[in-house]
Amino acid sequence: MPGYRYSDDAFTGLEAAIVLIAFVVVAAVFSYVVLGAGFYTTQKSQETVYKSVEQATSNIQIVGNIYGIASVASSGITNIKFTISLTPGAPDADLTKMTVMYSSDDVSPVIFNYGGATADATHFSAVLSGTATPAPSISQTQQVDVQVSLAGVTKLVQNKRYNLEVRPIKGSAYSLSRMTGPNVFKTNVL
Repeated sequence: MPGYRYSDDAFTGLEAAIVLIAFVVVAAVFSYVVLGAGFYTTQKSQETVYKSVEQATSNIQIVGNIYGIASVASSGITNIKFTISLTPGAPDADLTKMTVMYSSDDVSPVIFNYGGATADATHFSAVLSGTATPAPSISQTQQVDVQVSLAGVTKLVQNKRYNLEVRPIKGSAYSLSRMTGPNVFKTNVL
């Protein structure tokens, strides 16, 4: 056809549009992958922080006084009794996996395991506060009386330093170091 001239201008514009759309699609997919990886990393970081805080803080706290019980005052303290509860926001704790460690200047560390309602030379007792009901676990609304029997281990006499460490399965241990008074009675506040 005379006077007809062939031009590539429109086709070049169409190619440029296709290439631009391809770049936008590739960039969108790449940004989706990068954002997904970022969200995943953030979630894992949060889990790590929460687990670290859970492991670094003690979930158990001692409520009230620690008592030393002596069946005969002149023979020394044979039982240590105290009440525990959970710190605010702490998850329920399994007391069957908790240990209590006792030591003093003349007694190497002795570990006591859960013994239900009975305390002996190797087991501590854990009962719901004010009852005789064994407490295999503790929740936010509960308090548990713990008793450690020193019979067969030692007897605490006057002016004697001792260490007690409550080790829950989760969280850090709760440690204390106390000294008995200058006199030993049947019931002593340590």
